[in-house]
Amino acid sequence: MWDLLRQIFGNPMIVSPVLAWTAAQVIKTAIDSMRDKRINPGMLVGPGGMPSSHSALVCGLATATALSEGVDSPVFAVTVVLAAIVMYDAAGIRQAVDRQSEILTHILIHVPRTQDDFDRFLKGLVGHTRVQVVAGALLGIAVATLCQ
Repeated sequence: MWDLLRQIFGNPMIVSPVLAWTAAQVIKTAIDSMRDKRINPGMLVGPGGMPSSHSALVCGLATATALSEGVDSPVFAVTVVLAAIVMYDAAGIRQAVDRQSEILTHILIHVPRTQDDFDRFLKGLVGHTRVQVVAGALLGIAVATLCQ
């Protein structure tokens, strides 16, 4: 059992992305806390914000794979394609969901409510801007490089 845990936590292709994700979540929580002048613990695990933890995670994985297996390996190609899909989703599709959430929240604010504030409105901050995605990607690459 301990040997298995040692192998898992010694694997840079697991440790690098997890550390990159964790760093992104801590950074975005700190940025949010400075902006709002209060700590929101939900930011530690929530989506959205600067930098993108989605991008940090997949770029951490791709970088760790490149450093471990080489950029000409099939597994690196798979991680790059995965990273591209995740970052496209984070910056494109999820950003559209954010806009729809803002519009629906505006409607809910201005329409008489019958159900306990419609369960506290819709939650925003699902997606990322392109800058947040790039920042997360760079963070993931840096963390993975430092873990090697």
